[in-house]
Amino acid sequence: MFGKILIANRGEIAVRIIRACREMGIRTVAVYSEADKDALHTQLADEAVCIGKAASTDSYLNMERILSATIATKAEAIHPGFGFLSENSRFVEMCEKCNVAFIGPSAEVISRMGNKSEAKNTMRKAKVPVVPGTKEPVYTVTQAQEAVKEIGFPVMIKASAGGGGKGMRVARNEKEFGKLFETAQQESIHSFSDNTMYLERFVENPRHVEVQILADKYGNVIHLGERDCSVQRRHQKMIEESPCIAISDKLRKKMGETAVLAAKAAGYESAGTIEFLLDQSGEFYFMEMNTRIQVEHPVTEFVSGVDLIKEQIRIAAGEPLSIRQKDIEIRGHAMECRINAEDPARHFMPCPGKITGLHLPGGNGIRVDTAVYNDYVIPPYYDSMIAKIIVYDKDRHNAIRKMISALGEVAIEGVKTNVDFCMNSSTSRISRKEISPQISYHSIIRICDKDFIEKLRR
Repeated sequence: MFGKILIANRGEIAVRIIRACREMGIRTVAVYSEADKDALHTQLADEAVCIGKAASTDSYLNMERILSATIATKAEAIHPGFGFLSENSRFVEMCEKCNVAFIGPSAEVISRMGNKSEAKNTMRKAKVPVVPGTKEPVYTVTQAQEAVKEIGFPVMIKASAGGGGKGMRVARNEKEFGKLFETAQQESIHSFSDNTMYLERFVENPRHVEVQILADKYGNVIHLGERDCSVQRRHQKMIEESPCIAISDKLRKKMGETAVLAAKAAGYESAGTIEFLLDQSGEFYFMEMNTRIQVEHPVTEFVSGVDLIKEQIRIAAGEPLSIRQKDIEIRGHAMECRINAEDPARHFMPCPGKITGLHLPGGNGIRVDTAVYNDYVIPPYYDSMIAKIIVYDKDRHNAIRKMISALGEVAIEGVKTNVDFCMNSSTSRISRKEISPQISYHSIIRICDKDFIEKLRR
């Protein structure tokens, strides 16, 4: 087992990893930018190293400085969390050259699965169902226009190296296609320094269902049930829950087995997620694989009883999985709401600033993952998510009630947040057996009450 791990991240995920390491008796090193000198993860870690200026490119994306900090502090491994360098194959290669363990899959797997076009081709070979789309990368509008003739409209334009909803656009006709393709490509270049695009048929009104997997270095692969992540805005998840209420036990078993097949086809090791689109007829299609821990991993931890971060670390240290598929039993229901420092009334504009008052909920079956505290100054340079509220109860109805109760306790003063927005989304669900989600901002609006909608319009 590792004696010391460097966490190449910030915010709540850095805090989450540090706590897991503490419980395992592993010393930790935090890295931070000048903007994060007072951040919670720097205070909780055993050591902290400043790696550059506020901009991500000068700090959390600076591979050389992160590796220098790792070597200087004699850390044996790096945990990347999510975002930043977590799916950067070049960084993994650099870790290998420096004899530093990367807590995640190999560079080859990240590269193959991170390129969405190549990932889909891998799945096709393994007989995993995929959404019809381009089989080769697309780089120009002319190439894309030729390809879309075969795929048909509506079509989803995606960055091959994308994530977090960036580099994605839906084109419903030929007239808007060219402009949307160029916009998505420019966004991809800006966010990922990559102009590689691909196209796929846009599935109307799908559910976004993802399956959590764990795979060790000895060929053992298991799944830990699914998460329904259909409530999104701007292609970014807002509310996640497990299990998905829209699938039968038979379909659940099939999706889990397909996810394991997909992970084996990729030669995967570590914690990862196979994402599917589920259409209204019950057919599902491989969408992408996330080769990292995900923001919404706590809901799976609640219903499965498995600590995914600890399993990640054990796998990277060369240990076999501590559990088998027969040991996994999904119990109860869990939900997660992402709390962002943003103003829903102003098109979800980020709202950095100083937190002048803070109260977060607690109690049985309530978990809060956060890195903020009273008088903490939220910097304007990074993602606006400041906390995750996760709840667990015996069934979905009670989990929703618990979430409403928990959100009702949240008090964050000094900055605007989406707490009320999440509250209205959760409240609307309590009286509905089924919600037909659409992966868009407008789906959230539809499940809010009339007063709140009018507030948003103003």
